[in-house]
Amino acid sequence: MNGPASPKAIIFDIGRVLIHLDISRAMQGLADHADLSPDEIWSRILHHPRWQDWQEGRLSPIDWHRELSAHLGHKLEFEDFRAAWNTCLTPEPILPDAFLAELSRRHTLALLSNTDPFHVAHVEANFSFVRYFPHRVYSCSVGVTKPDPLIYKEALRLCGVSAGQALFIDDVAENVEQARKLGSRGIVFRTPDQLRSDLVLHGITIHP
Repeated sequence: MNGPASPKAIIFDIGRVLIHLDISRAMQGLADHADLSPDEIWSRILHHPRWQDWQEGRLSPIDWHRELSAHLGHKLEFEDFRAAWNTCLTPEPILPDAFLAELSRRHTLALLSNTDPFHVAHVEANFSFVRYFPHRVYSCSVGVTKPDPLIYKEALRLCGVSAGQALFIDDVAENVEQARKLGSRGIVFRTPDQLRSDLVLHGITIHP
């Protein structure tokens, strides 16, 4: 009996799938220059009335710096603020380049991430794996965040595939479920070994 047909496109989330996130590092960097704890700063950021605008590209980096300077009372200059913000992206990737290189030889790869302009610039400048992803869909570039169906449809459009020809990989179960509702396959990422095993269920085997 033949196994499952492999997807034409594989679409990856970035944070906690391709790159480790350590939010506490960035919050400590901001707390060092404000009269608030790292936890208080993160809570204020998440509840900031323009957080969604920042994630969806309706607020420029300069305006976001200005907003948080007033909201948190920190005294960081723009470049120092950007550097502190990006420290949550740890430098060692989760998946090795060789793994992604092999996938890219047989499948169209794309990135699909809820992220901001600071992180986009940092990722593209500092992580070699981006070379394997010709299509990159960032929430701050398209004006919508997961799990809104529109951002998934944009990834499918760029890959030139139908929903049924795509596999989505994300660490957030809600985001994977939305992809499935649109007719795609999905994997909830936990570890690299688990991903390898789950890819086999979709007709994809990566050699060690």
